[in-house]
Order: sequence, then structure tokens, then C-alpha cells
Amino acid sequence: MFTRIASALLIAAVATTASAAGPKIAVVAPADGNLRILGDQLRLGAAFAARDKAEIVEITETCAEGSGPALAEEIARSAAVAAIGFLCTESLQDGLARLAAADIPAITLSIRSEVLMQDALKNGWPFFRMAPSTSDERDAVADAIFTHWKDKPFALLDDGTILSREMTDMVRQTLEQKGMSAAFVDNFRPAQEVQTQLIRRLVKANVTHVFAASDRNDMSVLARDARATGAKITLLGGDALKGMNQPVPLEIGVQAITLPDPSTLASARSAIDLMLEEKKIPDGYALPAFSAIEVVVDASEIAAGSGARLVEALVDTPFDTAIGPIRFGADHELADNPYRLLVWDGDAFVEPKVTP
Repeated sequence: MFTRIASALLIAAVATTASAAGPKIAVVAPADGNLRILGDQLRLGAAFAARDKAEIVEITETCAEGSGPALAEEIARSAAVAAIGFLCTESLQDGLARLAAADIPAITLSIRSEVLMQDALKNGWPFFRMAPSTSDERDAVADAIFTHWKDKPFALLDDGTILSREMTDMVRQTLEQKGMSAAFVDNFRPAQEVQTQLIRRLVKANVTHVFAASDRNDMSVLARDARATGAKITLLGGDALKGMNQPVPLEIGVQAITLPDPSTLASARSAIDLMLEEKKIPDGYALPAFSAIEVVVDASEIAAGSGARLVEALVDTPFDTAIGPIRFGADHELADNPYRLLVWDGDAFVEPKVTP
């Protein structure tokens, strides 16, 4: 009898503690292999955000083909109200239906697949994306060109790869629909040691502004050769410009449509200080994961107070987070495009001080 009473009291105490800790949230991230470092970043940020606010359940993400159903089942068994993380598309493929049956929203910090989101919306699956979609980058490129280059003779270049060609084609079509036409459209051979001939062709075409869908090193070569020849050309690239200088350093002044470093945001200061106090470095996915936990905690409070489902509370609700305001539209995508026009200052991509 005493044992049964003691056990009952222990269970009650655990239940009370769990309730006091807030919602139970599954954190899905790799725990080994090449992606472990990213998983560690994600778990770090989630753990700090959850303190006294939520109970974390760690779920290992293998990123293996066909792993989605088993992963979804593990999340459902954990009794989590939501799951955040998901660095690999394989982790959600064929598993979203099970999460929908359990009414557990999945919030990815990384997956950009438009097909997966289209399937989710068509089937009513609770999939939300805190990462930008594949269309966000090209939309932001077209918007930047339309906004800042209306009176400029500009060129659109691609490096011949499928993704690069698709990017420039979509940008070109969007601009033409708005009445803007490029003065020069072409592709170039990537991974060349020099691009002087291409620079001369651009100058001959009287081009002063260039968008190049290229990797960082190709852009570095273009910028270096433009400077060496004295060509006055403004160069703009995409998110691929974030990377290492290998081997040519990127010229100061090169512009990029990319995501700002979350650690530079004023909204992230308190979260960063919290981690630094314990000698933890908030790299990579740490701050996005911190913010994802904040979103779920706030949405859970809204749902509890209004009687709405958590999925409903997530839609069209503004959340203040470490990485700034987050709001999901009815399409479960970020309502505001997170890409920004930034400029390389020699150390990092930063907000431009003057209009491009």
C-alpha cells in the first residue's frame, strides 16, 4: 500500500513539474555524423529558450531516406505538442500525415523544398517553415533590382548550372513583367582563374550593374578583375556568396541578397548574453532554434487561453523572437521575406550605408 501511494505521489509530482515547465516540445536534430555540429547548435539554442518555459524532448534525426514515418511516430509517442528542427527533407517525407493525425505542428529551420510545402497544404498537414523557401531568394533579387536599378543598364549572368540558370530566368521574367529589361544576358564558364574578357564585354555593352547567379569564388574573380581593369561595375549575387574566401578574397562593396547574421540583430542580444554567460557560443542554428521555442511557447499560451488548436494559433500571429518578428501566413510560410540586400565590408555582409 505504501509503495502504491508513494508511486502515485511521485507520478503526481512529475506531472505537476511537467505542467509547470510549460509545453512539451520535440527538438529534432542530427546527433552524429557530419551534421552533428548543426544538431548541437540547434539543441543548444532550444535548451536555453526552454528554461522554465518548456520541456524539451530530444529526437535524433538520421536524415536517412525513408526515415520520416518512424521519426513521426517517435514524436507522436513523446506526447510533444509541437516539433521544431528538421534539417533534412527526408525527416518529414511520408511522416507529416502521422503528425497531422496527432495534431502536432512541425516547424523546420532548414528545409526549403517547395514540393513538400505544396503537399502539406494540399493535404492539410501542419508543416511550418521558419527557413526561407526556394522562391524567396529570387523574389528578393528581382525586388532589389527593380527598386534600385530602374535607371541603370544592368546585366543578368548565370554560371551555366541548372539552378543558376533557373534563378536568372525567373528574375528576368519577373522584371520583364514589371517593364524592366536587362541590357545584357549571358552565361559564363565557372571556376576560371580570370574573367577579364567577360568584364570587357560588360563594359562594351555599357553595363554598370550586374547580377550574377554564381558561387562566392566566381564572384570574387569577377570583382577582382573589374577592379583591376578599372571597370565601374556594381556586382550583386545571391545567398551562395556566403562562404569562405577560396582562394580569392571577396572585394569590399560586393552586394548580396542573403540572410543577415542573426547574432548581429538587436533582438538577439539577450539570448546571446544568456548563452555567453555560460561560455556557450550561439553559432549557426542556435538562435533560430531559440526563436522556434519562443514561438511554440507563445502560441501554446494563446491556444490555451483561446481554446484554439496550436496549429491555428501559429497562423497569422506575430511573435517577437530572438531573430526578430516571426509571422506565418495562411500558407505556413514566413509572411515576410527574410532575405535582405547586404554589402560585403571585408569581414561580413552588413546593411548598406547608402542606397545601392
